[in-house]
Amino acid sequence: MNVGFISLGCSKNLIDTEVTIGKFKEHKFTIVNDATNADIIVVNTCGFIDSAKEEAIQTLLEMADLKQGRCKYLIAMGCLVQRYYEDLKKSMPEVDLWIKLDEYDHLWDKIEDLVKRDIIKESKTKSSKQITKIPKMPMFEQYDFMNKTVTTGKNFAYLKIGEGCSNRCTYCAIPYIRGPFVSRKEEDIIEEAKKLAEDGIKELIVIAQDTTKYGEDIYGENKLAELLKKLSEIEEIKWIRFLYSYPEGITDNLIDEVASNPKIAKYFDIPIQHISDVVLKRMNRRTNKKQITNLIRKIRKAIPNVTIRTTLIVGFPGETKEDFQELLDFVKEAKFDKLGAFQYSKEEGTPAAKLPNQIHGNTKKSRYNKIMLEQQKISKEILKSKIGKTYEILIEEMSFDNSFYIGRTMQDVPEIDGIVYIKNKTQKNLINSFAKCKVVDVKDYDLIAELI
Repeated sequence: MNVGFISLGCSKNLIDTEVTIGKFKEHKFTIVNDATNADIIVVNTCGFIDSAKEEAIQTLLEMADLKQGRCKYLIAMGCLVQRYYEDLKKSMPEVDLWIKLDEYDHLWDKIEDLVKRDIIKESKTKSSKQITKIPKMPMFEQYDFMNKTVTTGKNFAYLKIGEGCSNRCTYCAIPYIRGPFVSRKEEDIIEEAKKLAEDGIKELIVIAQDTTKYGEDIYGENKLAELLKKLSEIEEIKWIRFLYSYPEGITDNLIDEVASNPKIAKYFDIPIQHISDVVLKRMNRRTNKKQITNLIRKIRKAIPNVTIRTTLIVGFPGETKEDFQELLDFVKEAKFDKLGAFQYSKEEGTPAAKLPNQIHGNTKKSRYNKIMLEQQKISKEILKSKIGKTYEILIEEMSFDNSFYIGRTMQDVPEIDGIVYIKNKTQKNLINSFAKCKVVDVKDYDLIAELI
């Protein structure tokens, strides 16, 4: 049978898809990229915010239409299924099998029951429509990371070091969907990284819902810096980066490791969400304005060429004009290299959904636009400062007209940050290799460079 996959949402969700693809391959199924050629379609859903939920439902409905053709089975898994299991089963009979996150340790049993015998084995445990209860997730021993199928190309792979989140920010449903934070064993992570290196992967992107929590639950202390150091000792790995590092968990040891280790990208992804102490407290964040400001100064002092990325939420319940102006002023002052912003999304079951003074949609949109307009100016200034500088570029593809190679610097996360267009003035095939390049121009959020 042919199996087609659609993975929605974040990179952490993508790894679950890669593990599931590996399971199908292990059982001799054929993986196809075109859903119209699939006998089985698997959709890994996201259920984080309203727009993600809408995308997931729409995708399932579109794939259900293909059951009029070749497709025999439609399977849905992931965060949306975990969050709305009972409702989805009742409202979408077109889906043949729903697999919740807390059923992943029985994932293949359920698929076999469906495909081999046309019987859907119902879970013996009762499911709840409410998301106020923290689910108990399967332990990492049940995940076959060693046989996952990397879907991100030949150069980079995501390396998941933890699952779930224990931070309990008032706006976020992740703890109710994926449970509390659980670290993977260090030796298992290293083993997977070595296999990825043997398969030709050049860049590891270390991820978890909060990478700075790594090790606290099983080793009693933050072990991220130590893990990064051990990963860098894998000879074939050229670049290492880590994402989603909460400000309160960034230690001096971690900053020192990033500063001194040539394989680790001089890049910090720090979701601060806001800067007003009043709003931060209402969000149940564990840092305040002074701590965030001091952390940014400390990082920039220790690593002068560092890239700092952040994410913000505008329109959080009770955010006053003064709170927003404080945030806007901080964006102007801090001059983040990269910045993403979200309009607050009211998620049922979360404490913030019950807060008074919910912000009107038009106000949220206006505030979002002001933040992004200011960041656009800052980004343009930062990019222009790179003209004339030399960077090592990982070349990943060629433009459609063959006039440019397309690649990334060590300071750019794939599929999130900008890219580099390198003028093609050589007869060599440089795809999937590193090259020294000089920046000669900028365009929007991207760089134009020439080979040295």
